[in-house]
Amino acid sequence: MHRTLIWSMTLLLTLCLTDSLIAANPEAPRPNIIIVLVDDMGFSDLGCYGSEIETPHIDQLAEKGLRFTQFYNSGRCCPTRASLMTGLHPHQVGIGHMTASPGKPLGFEGAYQGYLNQNCTTVAEVLKSAGYQTLMTGKWHLGAEQQECWPLQRGFDRYFGCISGAINYFKPGGDRGLTLGNRNVDVPKDFYATDTFTDYACEFISDASKNEEQPFFLYLAYNAPHWPLNAKVEDFEKYRGKYTAGWEKLMQDRFRKQVELGLFPEDTEQASHVGPKWDSLNDNQRDRLDAVMAAYAGCVDSIDQNIGRLIEHLKDEDEYENTVIFFLSDNGACQEGGTLGQGGEKMVRNPPLETVDGVKLGLAWANACNTPFRLYKHYVHEGGACTPMIAHWPAGIADSDEGTFVREYAYLPDFMATCVELSGATYPEGKPAHAGQSMLPLLKGIEKAIHSEPIYWEHEGNAAMRMGNWKLVREYRKPWELYDISQDRTELHDLATAHPDQKQKMVAMWEEWATAHDVAFPERFNMYEFLRKQGQDGK
Repeated sequence: MHRTLIWSMTLLLTLCLTDSLIAANPEAPRPNIIIVLVDDMGFSDLGCYGSEIETPHIDQLAEKGLRFTQFYNSGRCCPTRASLMTGLHPHQVGIGHMTASPGKPLGFEGAYQGYLNQNCTTVAEVLKSAGYQTLMTGKWHLGAEQQECWPLQRGFDRYFGCISGAINYFKPGGDRGLTLGNRNVDVPKDFYATDTFTDYACEFISDASKNEEQPFFLYLAYNAPHWPLNAKVEDFEKYRGKYTAGWEKLMQDRFRKQVELGLFPEDTEQASHVGPKWDSLNDNQRDRLDAVMAAYAGCVDSIDQNIGRLIEHLKDEDEYENTVIFFLSDNGACQEGGTLGQGGEKMVRNPPLETVDGVKLGLAWANACNTPFRLYKHYVHEGGACTPMIAHWPAGIADSDEGTFVREYAYLPDFMATCVELSGATYPEGKPAHAGQSMLPLLKGIEKAIHSEPIYWEHEGNAAMRMGNWKLVREYRKPWELYDISQDRTELHDLATAHPDQKQKMVAMWEEWATAHDVAFPERFNMYEFLRKQGQDGK
């Protein structure tokens, strides 16, 4: 039977099953929706994805919910946020590379203008039109200079956080401060970003819960564990000394746990480490690197503590059962900071304030945090673009499905379609059609692919396309690679030479997509390179 016909019949069955599930309980109240996005966390950094870092509250969400094994981000902070918020590709909404740095507008419009354009709608705007209360705390990173693209102007009723990108966890300063609503505000007493963003999220939920007629949407965007790795001292000390065996041992231990959990089959070939051998480093280097990884682990642990607080608050407000919680990272672990990262114990204990200078993870640890994949943030190989993603919904996920894996692939634009279906909202006319498909069938345990058409990526000239089990991918200015992901999840056996027709077919499709979406190729656009040519440093 023709593949298209098979897929059409499958889609029809899926839609019928989904409609019947909804129709079976038409009086069920619409769920609250929470999207928790963390920043620069690797694929294997949660306990339920293989980590030694203690994340019991997030692990409980996975145990009572669903873990996605093939959920894709956009490879970098703000392109991911742009796609998640709009259901479109980043280039369609003006953030084809990065948002313009504070005080450094690029001076042009289009796919790479560096701020959210007006030719799109946000999830918040769509849900607000359907009667949802819309709340946000945390990192916006979709444009700082133009207030018309700030959260309150793009559909959120309430907002507290940082409009720009990275901030200091203890005392933000300079042009990377804090905003409440549309007002710049002083740093609150006893501020710690992860805690304070949760405090405001809980406050907003309490106020929203007073209105029983309107469900709420919360977008909680933590800046952790993005650099600077400003761990609390007590969280840092919890992990100090736990990484003295090095990255090779960490990767072995995490992969063994991933196999035990059922994330990967035992015969999965693990990508090798690309940094120096741990034993080749001197004692001082190994001690400093243990401290760097301990700071990173402390930041992840703090996120988990706050997820625990959020869950307890939902229960206290009697909102827990009918709240859908999605938890994911914006890209793979971050290699920025050089191969061996920067900073050490002294900088953790006495961090510079009002600056984003500080401890950075570096390539060698980032490589390990993305176990078992290749590469990291910036890239669209699995290590950069595949994220841990958890869906939790006591009232909507069947007991028999709790703790299971979703092995069908999905990606960021699917959030718009999913929120539209969950809320009963109508996507507005006059805007570009969103690029995603609803994940609701996957939440309902229907083990069928939601994507029949290819999905695409481009960031900094790094590019990819997924079509069924085939993945076409390349690093900028390097040859296209081709993988059968069903057989080679870690992208170690390039089939481009063995299947030249398949490769060329997919390259032609990618180029057609790129042309239609104003992607700069074969020469990329890079904001930092552009600013340097203009005599600015872009920081």
